[in-house]
Amino acid sequence: MVTFKAMNFLSHFYFERDNYDENMVIGVILPDLVKNAQKDSNLYPLKEKHLFEGDALQLSLLKGWERHLEVDRIFHSSEFFKTQTNALKQLILPVFENSPVKPFFLAHIGLELVLDHLLTVKGTVSIPTFYERLTLADKPALDIFLKNCGVADTSVFFKFLDSFISSRYLFSYQKMENISYALNRICMRLWENPFTEAQLSMLTERLEQYKESIAPDYLEIFDRIEGMLPPLF
Repeated sequence: MVTFKAMNFLSHFYFERDNYDENMVIGVILPDLVKNAQKDSNLYPLKEKHLFEGDALQLSLLKGWERHLEVDRIFHSSEFFKTQTNALKQLILPVFENSPVKPFFLAHIGLELVLDHLLTVKGTVSIPTFYERLTLADKPALDIFLKNCGVADTSVFFKFLDSFISSRYLFSYQKMENISYALNRICMRLWENPFTEAQLSMLTERLEQYKESIAPDYLEIFDRIEGMLPPLF
């Protein structure tokens, strides 16, 4: 299986689930796609809006990028994020015995991936539709967009994008053990031997327990964010 640095792709797609502009949809997850493809890339297209505003496709990509940042801003400044990150951290603390991993770091990313997991198992977003939108996006326009952002060689990104789409990796988010696996892979980028198999098994159990606790009301944070976003058009 092709593996990726886990990001909350589906939570971002939730806000575009009825958006038929495939270029805006791919723009919404583009910041995370770029970070997966080239982790050292730091792009700031909103500082150079004039480079994109003369073309409708470029503008759609830019609007998607902007919506991604706005969703992150609202989410990470919310009381929900603060409260739930702390709740999850407390729940998974026993996992960290003799582990170098920082509990808040794992709780932050774990919360986001549990939300993605809930969106899939509850059928709130359609993973096939997500991939369909990405497939329909205008790749020449995306190439120009990235070059306008300062990416001289876009071949690495498009190789990653093709792999991301063909692997259908996000279907794995339907099983909690794969969420634990994804979290472990992220930690392996920062720490050597972050968790033992026993710790990963415990992590899966605690994530399942946490999921059950927030499942009845998890959509409230999505509703709140959606109410604060500007209309699509």
